[in-house]
Amino acid sequence: MRTGRTLLALIALLTLSLTGPGSDGPAAAQEPSGTARYDVVFQDGRVLDGTGTPWFRADVAVAGDTIAAVGEVDASRAETVIDASGLYLAPGFIDPHTHAPGSMDDPDLSAARPILAQGLTTLTGNPDGGGAVDLAEQREELLADGLGVNVAPFIGHGSVREEVVGMDDRAPTASEMDRMRELVDRAMQEGAFGLTSGLFYTPGSYAETEEVVRLAEVASRHGGLYKSHIRDESTYSVGVVAAVDEVIEVAREADLPGVVTHIKVLGPHVWGYSAALVHRIERARSQGVEVWADQYPYTASATGLGSALIPRWAQAGGQDSLVARLDRPATRDSIAAGIVTNLDRRGGADRLQFRRYEENPAIEGRTLAEVADSVGVGPVEMTMRLVRTGYVGVVSYNMTEKDVRRLMRQPWTMTSSDGCLVPRGEGVPHPRCYGAHPQKIRKYVVEEDVLPLSQAIRSMTGTPARLLGLEERGRVEVGRVADLAVFDLDRLRSPATFTDPHHLAEGMVHVLVGGRFAIRDGEFTGVRAGRVLRLDGPPAPRTVAEAVEAGR
Repeated sequence: MRTGRTLLALIALLTLSLTGPGSDGPAAAQEPSGTARYDVVFQDGRVLDGTGTPWFRADVAVAGDTIAAVGEVDASRAETVIDASGLYLAPGFIDPHTHAPGSMDDPDLSAARPILAQGLTTLTGNPDGGGAVDLAEQREELLADGLGVNVAPFIGHGSVREEVVGMDDRAPTASEMDRMRELVDRAMQEGAFGLTSGLFYTPGSYAETEEVVRLAEVASRHGGLYKSHIRDESTYSVGVVAAVDEVIEVAREADLPGVVTHIKVLGPHVWGYSAALVHRIERARSQGVEVWADQYPYTASATGLGSALIPRWAQAGGQDSLVARLDRPATRDSIAAGIVTNLDRRGGADRLQFRRYEENPAIEGRTLAEVADSVGVGPVEMTMRLVRTGYVGVVSYNMTEKDVRRLMRQPWTMTSSDGCLVPRGEGVPHPRCYGAHPQKIRKYVVEEDVLPLSQAIRSMTGTPARLLGLEERGRVEVGRVADLAVFDLDRLRSPATFTDPHHLAEGMVHVLVGGRFAIRDGEFTGVRAGRVLRLDGPPAPRTVAEAVEAGR
């Protein structure tokens, strides 16, 4: 593995070994010299610093966009003093897998209020192999109206493949491979944080592992990582265990960190396989392969109806080709047979709930079984009718709590949402779009004691920051960027449900992005202090003097 990442890992372990759990925190803060002033001081908060150690009581001072002191702070030097007693103060949460940036070029959505309400201050973009190919253009679009949160973009394998090869089910030619590598290299030079893939989806599913390795090698040269919606989370093709092995192979061969994104075992045929996934990842890590995972805290997933039920061969060539195949009786029968098999993998038509269908919003929130029954046809026929019209979004109830908890407890599992930003009232999106991070803390920390609060916070802050190379974020520490989430643990919750999801999370009292209040006293300020981050971006000020100067 690369020396830089190994050194960072050793430093992190040393920090953990030297930091005591305590309840009172450090006796005195590292304070600025001379007559320097703070913009904000949070007094007497319960600090969860992002390292995984238990909370300690301390003051936290902010100067400009930087944390300037942690410990016992002279509040007389502060312009604003906030009583944080009884509240928890953590680094702003970082979401390593979300679709929200894909909608943030919309001026009504770029404020990202549902995201900020969860305590999130940084999101990754272009997941599952999708998103923009031209990151310079995407950056301009995202910044056009200002951003409520930071965005760290990736480059998607599927988008690159479609740009060069199209939707054909074939290997790229030598010249096409060279062009794909050039596009990944250009994106990395524009600051991409690595390569994503969606090998379950078209056209990513048409790629062999070697193709992905060759593109991941380009990301590796620039210090990036590889994140994958794996080829199979169930028994669709290679099986979930072999699909995780493929991520490990790409990480090993391309020499970069690999992430099994929104890790799960999907459907009755693989329930319980989480133990095998843990074994595979632990074995790879013991062999020096840097493998991670992210996970959302729900037993239901979300995808497209076509992705869930239509065989991949029938989707080759895109939507027009699929419709043409459905018009041919013999081919239609083969597609129908594939739908039957895939319905079985998903646990039946009553486990698929429509979340978005622009052609007929009346079916949103109802199951495939209910809609099919209402028109007097079977679920297979109903599926073929619906996919002819284009994209149909579904929620799929396909996981078990036992598997979710086993994967959640692992120290290499980060918290993600796999969420989206949608206008309030449109569709019936997965509740993870509004509440994944508070949901994990409320349900799995407070109510069910699946893991300690400090580990949950680390999975949302320090771990994704270190993995992404965001060394200036993810920790409550002097010199780090003042992305902060201050919350009331007793009130922290997500009221969003699967049938009534359009509700903001509750319990965030203050959220700062780059030292500026995006939420203050529970109210949105309208400030848009987010940035489009770069993997090779300039570091944050590292000394108190620089921090104070930056705030002037």
